[in-house]
Amino acid sequence: MRGVKQYVLLLFLFSWILYTGMNLHLAKCTNTDLDKIISISIETFIEAFEKHNNPDDFKAYMEKAFSRKQLLNELADPQMHFYLVYLEDEPIGYFKLNENEAQGDVKDKDSIELERIYVKSTFQGNKIGHFMLDHIKRIATNKNKSYIWLGVWKKNNKAIRFYEKNGFIRFGEHPYYIGNDKQMDWLMKLNLITLEK
Repeated sequence: MRGVKQYVLLLFLFSWILYTGMNLHLAKCTNTDLDKIISISIETFIEAFEKHNNPDDFKAYMEKAFSRKQLLNELADPQMHFYLVYLEDEPIGYFKLNENEAQGDVKDKDSIELERIYVKSTFQGNKIGHFMLDHIKRIATNKNKSYIWLGVWKKNNKAIRFYEKNGFIRFGEHPYYIGNDKQMDWLMKLNLITLEK
């Protein structure tokens, strides 16, 4: 893992040089960040998915997934980690990582799940996602994880292209429910061991 850590560190330093002109920074979330997480979650999820879903199913999903109670429980879980991304002092996105038993389909101690990666639409197209993913790789590597995995809606072509360009490969699929609507996600992973090769 030593070589992997050195490689990821170089990637991180390159991204830091690239993005410092934008004055981006990252902060691990606490309960005091709850309102920011809710606001970004609702704004980005509505913009990305509302038009593709039945209104009643979508409303039911939003009320459950992004309720104060649900997100407070997740913030209190030591195996779940939220990170806000700021431009200057403005929160513009966040990502959520799950470890061990907090992961969804994969319960591998050597893996980490990227459950959410959200960027406000007005800031998309500025490499914010790359900035976040570079940090995610660094966090995973520092935790001695071998790979990062995620689930992405199979019809979300934009997100799939982003992950593929960044080295993720498809390894399976699973059902994902928006209310009562059964949809299908692709499971994708990034092997951190092979990054240095």
